[in-house]
Amino acid sequence: MSLFVVFDTNVIVSAMVSPHPNAPTVQVLKAVTKGKIIPLYNEEIIAEYEDVLLRQRFHLLEKDVSNIIGSIIKLGVRVTRTESGEQFPDLSDAKFYESALSIEGAYVVTGNTKHFPKNAIVLTPAELLEILR
Repeated sequence: MSLFVVFDTNVIVSAMVSPHPNAPTVQVLKAVTKGKIIPLYNEEIIAEYEDVLLRQRFHLLEKDVSNIIGSIIKLGVRVTRTESGEQFPDLSDAKFYESALSIEGAYVVTGNTKHFPKNAIVLTPAELLEILR
């Protein structure tokens, strides 16, 4: 069983900077390479990943950023947004939520659930790991 997931940028950042290999964010990204999670993406999402991950304060190497984004594109599915009509504290988060709506049963995985509508498709990395178990 594979799950379709849109990763909020904070999950990718947390996984890449975490010194803990068993951190939930690290584990969900590893699940992508094992085929348990199929990431969903579009141009807006990829552009945000690139912009944020390459920020100086994260000290990530350009090749590592390129590798993770390349893996998401290679192993994932490109989707378009489905208008939700929902209100978001930060309008830039709508792209993740509305991209997940494009495939039935897909999830948004975020470390900031309060930035999204209260909906069963919005999960933390730890909650997603429970579903995978």
